[in-house]
Amino acid sequence: MSRIADRFAALKARGEKGLVTFVTAGDPDLAGTEQVVLELEKAGADLIELGVPFSDPMADGPTIQLSSDRALAAGTTLPGILEMVARLRTRTQIPIVLMGYFNPIFAYGPERFARDAAQSGVDALLVVDLPPEEAAELKEHTDRCGLDLIFLLTPTSDASRVDSVARQGSGFIYYVSVTGVTGARTAVADTLADRVTEVRNALDLPLVVGFGISTPEQAGQVARVADGVVVGSALVKFFEKYQGEELLRELSSFVSALKQGVLQGTQK
Repeated sequence: MSRIADRFAALKARGEKGLVTFVTAGDPDLAGTEQVVLELEKAGADLIELGVPFSDPMADGPTIQLSSDRALAAGTTLPGILEMVARLRTRTQIPIVLMGYFNPIFAYGPERFARDAAQSGVDALLVVDLPPEEAAELKEHTDRCGLDLIFLLTPTSDASRVDSVARQGSGFIYYVSVTGVTGARTAVADTLADRVTEVRNALDLPLVVGFGISTPEQAGQVARVADGVVVGSALVKFFEKYQGEELLRELSSFVSALKQGVLQGTQK
């Protein structure tokens, strides 16, 4: 089994749901990201999503766009990110997902990238702008290298898209809780529970929900119906306010609270 499958199996055995935390690789720099990942794990994160900075994002709101800009300005590259993951693998076995856009992968070379990502210790790729019907070539390479390839579902995904994602995806399925771009919201949509339950019943893979979740209370609401909760923009905002040890302390406190929210939601 993969690290991702192992992690969700362990969570299920304990009657728990997962907390997936997103940060941009290279913000403020790669050495800082390395320390942040270790701190997130200590605070209760079950999986890590590392955003690959890209100059022309289409699904990211202003918070993650600015984070991506900071990472690019710091000189972050795909090879640098993979080197950082390789260093992390000497210190942690937490599942790591690279989340980004296809352009950098295409420029790197899909076959070479899948191979190098797997060798570095990456567990999965989530390519935001690569739907299942266009992913055959990359999937061939990720399958060969033992990488999970994760696909997105949205509130507008019809039954045929759910079926396609269920057949071609691996690791977990990422359900986007709202239409539009990433960013913290003040409330979880009233229709989310029913829709997530409907989609989850059509899948064998774990279903995680992200986009807009920004408080422990919201994380708990989502944990009642999903297998995992993704928090991104609400975390990335801390990088605008804090640096160094203060950043690590603030992130740790917030992620601990999110984890408690997930646990409380699971128990209700």
